[in-house]
Amino acid sequence: MSRVKNISVEEASQNWQLSERSVRNYCAQGRVEGALLEGKTWKIPSTAEKPERKPRHSSVKETLLAFLKREKDSGLKGGIYHKIQIDFTYNSNHIEGSKLTHDQTRYIFETKTFGVTDKAVKVDDIVETVNHFRCIDLIIEGAHTKLTESFIKQLHFILKSGTTDSQKSWFKVGDYKMLENEVGGSETTKPTEVASAIKALLNEYNSKSNITFDDILDFHVRFESIHPFQDGNGRVGRLIMFKECLKHNIVPFIITEELKMYYYDGLMMAIKSLANEDVKALSEACLDASYRGIKNWKSERGFLRDTCLTGQDAMKATLDYFGIKYE
Repeated sequence: MSRVKNISVEEASQNWQLSERSVRNYCAQGRVEGALLEGKTWKIPSTAEKPERKPRHSSVKETLLAFLKREKDSGLKGGIYHKIQIDFTYNSNHIEGSKLTHDQTRYIFETKTFGVTDKAVKVDDIVETVNHFRCIDLIIEGAHTKLTESFIKQLHFILKSGTTDSQKSWFKVGDYKMLENEVGGSETTKPTEVASAIKALLNEYNSKSNITFDDILDFHVRFESIHPFQDGNGRVGRLIMFKECLKHNIVPFIITEELKMYYYDGLMMAIKSLANEDVKALSEACLDASYRGIKNWKSERGFLRDTCLTGQDAMKATLDYFGIKYE
């Protein structure tokens, strides 16, 4: 049996009498069967049929979430789902100390195996990479659902399952911390008060009628200041932000290597500002529905906000490339 020859976007545009931009958009939307993105070049099977145009009178714009769901379910390679899985997982794990390279992360996602390397690699880095891929699938599948305590715990359970931490008697996979911990040298909510603090935070957040970009950042800062899990708080927190952006049709963002230190510094500034008066009183304050201690952080959130907006701009460039509309 002879192998099917691949053709370029230019050749497809000539065959189908479409603009090259239209061909790229159809490929990115998963409407060209067998199309594969290698680097920045689409490889299109010569046997692929010209996609039918959608009715022009349709005013419905497909969201990023719709693209992600379709590409995830179809197993499309080279699209936006493929790219986000690799970029988000690599960068979020890298912030927390993973030594896997971007290429190694890509290889694991694409082949479900790990290539031989001349350098030692931590098993946990590999396990948490695979687990993070599954977490991204969960936030895509559950994007439209209300953010709940059980959903947050499920993210942690998936992320930390099978790691060396999961074998420790004092480490609870998918449940709140048993021991005190710190974030950036600042104290966090005591283990006995975590459940109440998270419930209060979720109640306040879910009571909002219109979630904005700033609301999502506010939630992130308060979540990280509580630091509910023994480990994995940063990754779970960033997954939550991505989910909520998808739910509310806000362009999500990935904190990349270039933004890592700005993000970390901005987050630490925000947490210290939030707990400026008395860190130890944070848990008690979170129980109060009228708690407004977050005003301190709001007055200084520009640094973290600007960093996240820079990440959002990078995502917008990616969406432009794949022909995905956004607000």
